[in-house]
Amino acid sequence: MAYPVSSQPQTMQSYVTSSSQWHSEVNDCCEDMGICLCGAFVPCILACKVAKDYGECCCLPCLPGTIIAMRTGVRERHHIPGSICNDCVCFTFCGPCTLCQLAREVKHRKC
Repeated sequence: MAYPVSSQPQTMQSYVTSSSQWHSEVNDCCEDMGICLCGAFVPCILACKVAKDYGECCCLPCLPGTIIAMRTGVRERHHIPGSICNDCVCFTFCGPCTLCQLAREVKHRKC
């Protein structure tokens, strides 16, 4: 004789979400003078270097919107709070400083 099932086995799923912050702020441009000077005078070369260090093709920044996508990718990869809208606003109003922040973050985390 079979006994009736009185309870179902339950599975527990836990998700570990650890949040971190940017290593440096957008306005900390002088924290790394090499990145600061490159971002100020030849941002296209800095963007290509960031793309290469991030693991993408160095020509990626030649396509529109890809630097914002890289910033969003770094933010998502390292669980840094923010939004795509915030990333877009940062690049729109302070592009060189935001690119320098992204370069410092990729250098610091060795993406």
